[in-house]
Amino acid sequence: MTSIETDTASGQAPVLLVGVDFGLPHFDGELEELGLLSQTAGLEPVGKLVAKRKVPDPALFVGSGKVQEIADMAQALGAREVIFDQALSPAQQRNLERTLQLPVYDRTFLILEIFAQRARSHEGKLQVELARLQYLSTRLVRRWSHLERQRGGIGTRGGPGERQIELDRRMIGDAIKRVRERLTKVKKQRNTQRRQRDRNQVFSVSLVGYTNAGKSSLFNALVKARAYAADQLFATLDTTTRQLYLQEAQAQLSLSDTVGFIRDLPHGLVEAFQATLQEAVDADLLLHVVDAANPNFPEQIQEVQRVLEEIGAADIEQVLVFNKLDLLPPEQQPLRLQDSMEIDGQQMPRLFLSAHSGQGLDGLRQFLAQHLLAREANATKAPENDPSIAE
Repeated sequence: MTSIETDTASGQAPVLLVGVDFGLPHFDGELEELGLLSQTAGLEPVGKLVAKRKVPDPALFVGSGKVQEIADMAQALGAREVIFDQALSPAQQRNLERTLQLPVYDRTFLILEIFAQRARSHEGKLQVELARLQYLSTRLVRRWSHLERQRGGIGTRGGPGERQIELDRRMIGDAIKRVRERLTKVKKQRNTQRRQRDRNQVFSVSLVGYTNAGKSSLFNALVKARAYAADQLFATLDTTTRQLYLQEAQAQLSLSDTVGFIRDLPHGLVEAFQATLQEAVDADLLLHVVDAANPNFPEQIQEVQRVLEEIGAADIEQVLVFNKLDLLPPEQQPLRLQDSMEIDGQQMPRLFLSAHSGQGLDGLRQFLAQHLLAREANATKAPENDPSIAE
């Protein structure tokens, strides 16, 4: 699959960011998140351009006049590539590249590029490969545009170009099938590990949340692990599971750090990462980590809730963990470190803490210990209340 080019001198390709406002509530007018994604992928945003439309143009996504404005701005700023904040159809991407005479990518490709760079485990690499192959399979028409479709005699419609596309489509289809089979084996291995934890009655907790909310930092603070954590999007992709011993409960639980969610996460990635996200689906409790210092945290919470519903984890009990308390100004500091917050009509427990400074971590440990003790108490009472047991 084609990779994003980089500048040979600085190591970063100068790119122009383009966003189209269709009147949706989550539109990022400053293209801040797209800029962070670009930097995470090793690119250098040199300019931003925002357009307004009611609906996408079928051919160019934006109007022809706006395309000319993009071309002029790219030339003036020395941008070598153009990145759109929304997903482009294969035809739109091809038409834009022909008009602009520049490589054009969309948000989906950018996220896939980051995932490809960051995947470390065998499973993670397989999942990324599957998502990239699925994305590439819809772009075959532009991959082979240099091969013309020949028209021959009566009833003849194919030619070298069409045959090459069919060959490539079949090769990619075979590759997708092989990767799916390998991922199925990985999923079976994970299920075996989960059944072992179930037999041992291990309480399972998963960290979920928007990317860069500080999940890995909290994970490290709780279990003293060395999971990679950085102030960037998708700092970690591979699920890490460790045992967390709670002194207050004289017991331990299984804690998993999962991949961060993001707005407009490509559906192919949700499917490809099903094995990894299964940790969240099978958890007894979800710690929904929120970046308390991000002014857009309400929208981020809703996006996480949407993805949880998509993967079948919406009904699992959640606790909101508002992280980065140390970054809040004095006037925004909470009156209490524990309260509740309404999400989708339901009251959820909320804890404030800082994984960086350690403030509030003891409160989280105590909360988990109480939750674990209550679960054990209910499990002990269950046989007594079971009507199937004869007196």
